[in-house]
Amino acid sequence: MSRIVPSSDPGRPDPAPRTIYRSPQGTDVLDCHPRDVPQLLAQGGPLWVDIDSTVRSQHALLEKVFGFHPLAIEDTLNPASRVKLEEYPGYLYIIIRAVQFAADTDDPYDLETKDLHCFLGPDYLVTVHAGPVPSVDLIHDTLRRSPDLLSRGVERTLHAILDSTIDAYFPLLDQVDDFIDGLEERVFVNFDELALRDVFKVKRLVLSLRRYLQPTREVLNVLTNRPSTLITPDVQIYFRDVYDHVLRINDELDTYRDLLSSTMDSYLTQVSNRLGVTTKGLSVVATMSLPFVVVSGMWGMNFSRIPLSNWPHGFWVLLLAQLALGGLLIVVLRRQKWL
Repeated sequence: MSRIVPSSDPGRPDPAPRTIYRSPQGTDVLDCHPRDVPQLLAQGGPLWVDIDSTVRSQHALLEKVFGFHPLAIEDTLNPASRVKLEEYPGYLYIIIRAVQFAADTDDPYDLETKDLHCFLGPDYLVTVHAGPVPSVDLIHDTLRRSPDLLSRGVERTLHAILDSTIDAYFPLLDQVDDFIDGLEERVFVNFDELALRDVFKVKRLVLSLRRYLQPTREVLNVLTNRPSTLITPDVQIYFRDVYDHVLRINDELDTYRDLLSSTMDSYLTQVSNRLGVTTKGLSVVATMSLPFVVVSGMWGMNFSRIPLSNWPHGFWVLLLAQLALGGLLIVVLRRQKWL
């Protein structure tokens, strides 16, 4: 039987943290008041408390109720905390980074990241983040509909949150794949001169995703392979599945990086080829005009006696001679394979 308490008190402006608790007797408690959290913690049973670090009253629970280390509490307020896993007496402290495309910008390649802090104890899980995180909201909605899933253990809830956070990379990869397909069409089919700028933007996007994912790989490697009293070997198998997802995403990002490098090289090659064609055309024009310049310059000198100057057909003879010399130069250049 579930007991639901409103998440905010009429007398207090700050919202309460989201909590899900399942007692040993099978009673479920959803969204209790913060003053009830110590009682639930003392009773035992799996407890998940989701805290918004932007709400001061919620953030105070980390110190007053759970008694976490001050350095870990300080990291929860740092928006640029390093992705890591640290083991404290009685609990694990994990930081991972959730990534999504920014919705409030006109740049389609702009990313938005949020740090997700997780404290895993023997029978409790505390998650801390600034503002909403889609992966946490998804698991919260699932457990709220079926609180009995929490009876599998808080470490399974941690696995579900990490799995949802990592799976959020796959829609990003699909979008990056669409970006690359569009760039390849612009480079190879239309030869858009502005495509190079977008190639650099998408390449920077791929490198950013890889930079965010790389430390998460190390965290999941530790969760998968390091023995711990808080994560049993049968649960580590689930984390191994998340670790495999990280490896798969990392391989796809490497593939995208190579494709972008090849696309950029192909663009520069086409620029060079087009420049070569233009240069070849200008060379032909210059070769054809060279006899005209030489012959016209010689017969245009200010001398009183110049051959053919008084001959009625002298102009046409010199014109044909110039054309013949130009054609002869082109034949010679083609035989030398310079054109």
